[in-house]
Amino acid sequence: MILNQRQKDLLAWVKREGYVSVDRLAAQFQVTTQTIRRDITLLAEHRLLQRYHGGASVLSSVENVAYDARQVLMADEKRRIAQALAAEIPDNASLFINLGTTTEEVARALAQHRGLRVITNNFHIANLMCDYPDCEVLVAGGSLRKRDRGLTGEATVQFIRQFKVDYAIIGISSIEADGTLRDFDYREVQTSQAIMQQSRQVWLAADHSKFDRPAMVELGHLTQVDALFTDRLPSMPMQEVLAQAGTRLVVAG
Repeated sequence: MILNQRQKDLLAWVKREGYVSVDRLAAQFQVTTQTIRRDITLLAEHRLLQRYHGGASVLSSVENVAYDARQVLMADEKRRIAQALAAEIPDNASLFINLGTTTEEVARALAQHRGLRVITNNFHIANLMCDYPDCEVLVAGGSLRKRDRGLTGEATVQFIRQFKVDYAIIGISSIEADGTLRDFDYREVQTSQAIMQQSRQVWLAADHSKFDRPAMVELGHLTQVDALFTDRLPSMPMQEVLAQAGTRLVVAG
């Protein structure tokens, strides 16, 4: 699914307001209410927002967007982020790469690197990178999730804690206004926390839709992140939070 600019802006407005009526959306975008209803129906079918009679609201904070929808949502933005991040990874580096569609794009962008040692709990990344020349891939054990082929659980955490690597490449579901990092699955959060603890540098890859998005489980804070790679300059308050946290900001492309 490829969203047009109106649909992207509509999503951003609903996320910011929490709930917006069809009439307000139609007036904002200067289109008919029928057009807005079609947009809302499309976005709701892909679990990007919640449709209500007369309007739309943000999704629940307890459930993420379906994995296949996330793979195509913000696809161009994720590719630009991935290319910017991969450009800063040197050859012969050791990496953790966690679950997420943005981190999968980073894995694709690393195809020309040499001498990488990659540890991942993401089967998609393992399948992709195992064919790269001169790239060693270690796959964590644990409980395999059907919905996204991710490995989580205590066995995954124990495996990760055996290593100390140069870079953690992590994705996230939510960056709150105060810099709190959140996700939806506490098992996934425990794995990401272990990855961050066992890395010399923590690099976060997150497109602009992750800012101020609701998610239930606290993962950490931007103070634990050395660099944030995103596709759009954040708001001035968020830039101040990043500066106070000591997190380097990289805006791709």
